[in-house]
Amino acid sequence: MTVAVKDLIDMVGVPTTAGCKAVADHALPAERDAACLAEIRVAEALGTVRIVGKTNLHELAYGITGINPWFGTPVNPLDPRLVPGGSSSGSAVAVATGEADLALGSDTGGSIRIPAACCGVVGLKTTWRRVPLDGVWPLAPSFDTVGPMARDVAGLVVGMELLEPGFAPAGAVDTTVGRLRLPARPEIDAAIDRALRAAELDVVDIDLPDWHAVLDAALTILDAEAWAVDGPLLAAHPEGISPDVADRLLADATVMPADVAAAREVQARWQSTLAALQAEAGVAFFALPTLADFPPPLDHPERMRSIRYTLAVNLAGVPALALPVPTGGPLPASLQLVGPAGSEEELIAYGHLIEAAS
Repeated sequence: MTVAVKDLIDMVGVPTTAGCKAVADHALPAERDAACLAEIRVAEALGTVRIVGKTNLHELAYGITGINPWFGTPVNPLDPRLVPGGSSSGSAVAVATGEADLALGSDTGGSIRIPAACCGVVGLKTTWRRVPLDGVWPLAPSFDTVGPMARDVAGLVVGMELLEPGFAPAGAVDTTVGRLRLPARPEIDAAIDRALRAAELDVVDIDLPDWHAVLDAALTILDAEAWAVDGPLLAAHPEGISPDVADRLLADATVMPADVAAAREVQARWQSTLAALQAEAGVAFFALPTLADFPPPLDHPERMRSIRYTLAVNLAGVPALALPVPTGGPLPASLQLVGPAGSEEELIAYGHLIEAAS
């Protein structure tokens, strides 16, 4: 089993760059591993795992296209003209191309699920705080998570076992899932519906009226925390941060404490809305697209902002699985399955069902 590690996760003896020149120019070899590597090191000592390297990412993990002007942009293996997705671009490409069996990524606003969708692999955003973040370069600490990426669901199981000893998929799951319908390319919607039917799941349409309303709140919190984390870096080394990320950080400086407080109120209501839906509708898990459209070309990366359906999950702090499903064309769709906090075992069990039937 070969493993690649996103380059914002500390590995002893290796500098952590976070995909950023300002960090790389002053980085020293890490004195210790990040906490999430503990079991991987145990397996490495036993000879069952081999770490093959660290993977590139969108600079400072602060972007969803995967384009990196400092260290190069990982090439989307499905179509080199398309963005690989970010921020865990290198991790997605590494597993898609077979350079690694498993890769670790991070997900703050979709950074595992988006590149998984762009590159046709599987990714798991874990419940907030389920995987320890000690030794992981932060972006927005109240949203940051670490999780596995692989070519198939079986790879995610191994990944979770290496992140959490004793992890095992659920033996059985409820056959009823909710289907959240948001604007999406018809081929993507159709592919998701076919995959759910093929897995013989009972599908109930659900409505989440707050889905779009929560996005502003999520961005407010994320941006405020990103400024607190990376604003000092920009002030100290502005020449080492690309204009794309620097401009976004400068805009973050305008977020006021009152804005964050209001966003936290929206977050609390959103978490209550999800819990109430799961209780009242009897549907604990729901499906929707990871991306509303296929990945955009490298020369129009701005289109990514309008097609992602990931950030609301981070505001809730719950886990989500991104799984490729066939469309009948050259590019797969990505089915996103969202569950309640701590339901990774069930999400992976659903993933097995859907993958086997697709």
